Amino acid sequence: MSSIAQPTSLARPAVNPWMIAVAVVIPTFMEVLDTTIANVALRYIAGGLSAASVDAEWVLTSYLAANATILPITGWLSAHLGRRNYFLLSIAVFTIASGLCGIATSLEQLIFFRVLQGLGGGGLQPSSQAILLDSFPPEKQGAAQTMFGFAALLAPVVGPTLGGYLTVTYDWRWIFYINVPVGIASLAAAYFLVDDPDYLKKQRAEQRGKPLNFDYIGLGMLILVISAWEILLSKGQEWDWYNDPFWRVQTLFILFAGGLIALIIRELRIKNPVIDFRPLGERNYAACCIIIFCAYGVLYGGTTSLPGLLQSQFGYDAYVSGLVQSPAGLFSIMGLVIVGALIGRGIDARIFIALGLLVMAVGNFWMSQMNIYISPFQVVWPRVVFISGLSLIFVSINVAAFKYIPPHLRGAAVGLFALLRNEGGSVGTSMAQTFVIRREQFHLSRIGEFLDPLNPTLNDYATQGHAYFLHETGDPAASQLMTWQALADLRQQQASSMSYFDAFWLFSALAVSLVFLVLLMKRSVAEKGEHIGAE
Repeated sequence: MSSIAQPTSLARPAVNPWMIAVAVVIPTFMEVLDTTIANVALRYIAGGLSAASVDAEWVLTSYLAANATILPITGWLSAHLGRRNYFLLSIAVFTIASGLCGIATSLEQLIFFRVLQGLGGGGLQPSSQAILLDSFPPEKQGAAQTMFGFAALLAPVVGPTLGGYLTVTYDWRWIFYINVPVGIASLAAAYFLVDDPDYLKKQRAEQRGKPLNFDYIGLGMLILVISAWEILLSKGQEWDWYNDPFWRVQTLFILFAGGLIALIIRELRIKNPVIDFRPLGERNYAACCIIIFCAYGVLYGGTTSLPGLLQSQFGYDAYVSGLVQSPAGLFSIMGLVIVGALIGRGIDARIFIALGLLVMAVGNFWMSQMNIYISPFQVVWPRVVFISGLSLIFVSINVAAFKYIPPHLRGAAVGLFALLRNEGGSVGTSMAQTFVIRREQFHLSRIGEFLDPLNPTLNDYATQGHAYFLHETGDPAASQLMTWQALADLRQQQASSMSYFDAFWLFSALAVSLVFLVLLMKRSVAEKGEHIGAE
């Protein structure tokens, strides 16, 4: 990871380091791409597998949750398997699981294969960053890590566009098949180009004679906590939350809350925890963890909600709903480059974090003011503003988060930070879905309050509708039914669209509230020569 200090005397690889950079960044790009590429295809996946649309959301959350679960143990796996071997294994598992996702015959199979895909892909980001650090001299690491930052930030932005194109032009299964040839090529390139440096080979040799010192209990508790949390968020609405007569929601909450408390207590008391919570004692780091968790929740919640709005209310297909989101990718790259340069010149990172949160809030508030009669072009600019705000945060928050972390805790801090970032995206996806459903019910009820026989506007609508359909069909009874059905459809359309707009308003309010955390942070200026890269 970019914040981990590397050995001062390190033999550089014999091959061109930029060839290594391409070999490790491309599979990482594909892994991050898969966090959003399925967003616009959820309705197609549900229809193709004869599943409920609300259950198709598990295609996203299962992948993100599996990513979050594997992240804390990537360091341990790299140390015992060898970083190169673990990187190659991650690519292989990710590629095979992608092919299995494409041939899945049921939603249950697809979710299971997505979990395997997430477990395989979870190790690609930290491994690729560590390989980049060891492959480039200090004076070129900034450029190499900026290349990684482009991949990490651009992939979730272009994911919906690529996913929409493949879904409409070919089939939704191709959003998974596309990983197979890229994965095979990346595996071959990494096999011939990537090698462990001498210090890692020495460390691995030392590990062979020692017993496996791993916190299996802590990992089991972590899996229990994340699983209970994800199921609770995804199925809580369907099970009527705490009114669930079968006590499924209540049981999941007890498992989550009790498991989390037990996990924290255990991990603070053992020598080699799977998750080290001690870095949270530093206030900059703690504030940045909350901000990145919520910011990625807003990112993935918005990235999930917008295609749902465009497809259900605007009638766009998957490709068009993804295409209107693609211009934001160009602006995110520009923001990443500009902020990276300014941070390197000594500007306080807190300024960019606060500014980025405010810009994200403006973009979401802009989207909350839309209506169902706008053109596709009018969706583009609010999305550009929203993603531009995220690009302001992306680099600067890594400077602020790890500025005051002691070197011996920095590796643990990086792992926990990545876990919270991924889990934030998963939680944002689930919460957005639940919020939209509940607000739709609310608006349906409120709109229905005014649909009564004493409403003159309703009576005029019924009279005009009956006359129109009578002219079209010549059937008085059928025209009456068609009039009321048209009114019911209009009511449903308005309630559904307002629920999505409410979700964007909530994202805006959340982004603004996070600015107050920045006020609690200490001055965060990158020191001269300090690497400015994406974690």
